[in-house]
Amino acid sequence: MPAAASTVLTARALLLDMDGTLVNSDAVVERVWRRWAERHGLDGDEVMKVVHGRQGHASMALLLPGRPVEQNLADNARMLAEETADMDGVVPVPGAAEFMASLRGLPHALVTSADVPLSTARMAAAGLPLPAVRVTAESVGASKPDPEGFLKGAAELGVDPGECVVFEDSGAGIAAGRSAGMKVVGVGPRAGFHGADVVVRDLTRVRVEATAEGVRLHIG
Repeated sequence: MPAAASTVLTARALLLDMDGTLVNSDAVVERVWRRWAERHGLDGDEVMKVVHGRQGHASMALLLPGRPVEQNLADNARMLAEETADMDGVVPVPGAAEFMASLRGLPHALVTSADVPLSTARMAAAGLPLPAVRVTAESVGASKPDPEGFLKGAAELGVDPGECVVFEDSGAGIAAGRSAGMKVVGVGPRAGFHGADVVVRDLTRVRVEATAEGVRLHIG
């Protein structure tokens, strides 16, 4: 795990994952996906190793190879509705409220594998403001670890990908950020195994400083 003692990163824009990065929704994700695993005769622990960071239909394609895409998309729509109706245990990651407040007026976007209803509900449940720019499941043709979402976020902010810093918690998300040519800050316990540039326990370890060029991040 990279040391996070006194790292400083500079960027013109920040691209933020939601689940596991800003919002702790693990309780809901566990409930919904373990039920799904049971319905399909799959090992719940193995399923949980795959689902973080990806859109549901992309996880299903990996877990049930050969199943028709249409079936995965229909199943995914049901799962999203189930997750959107279940906010029990959804809380902010420590430091998320202060972190988001420090980004007011600075270029940043939410880049999430959730759709608009789910991301709106979870950010509200966690008491966090929604960034003006959001890239959600509806906005992209390919799920993380494909870099499309992060590249789209950079484009919508009008910032070169190489001048963006990504905040992510999952292997799929970290891979997407790196594929997009961006620096990646890993957040939380999952992030330590996937090659982020620097890893922090939570967002209390990140301080944002506005500069003439954009943002300076003090991490550690």
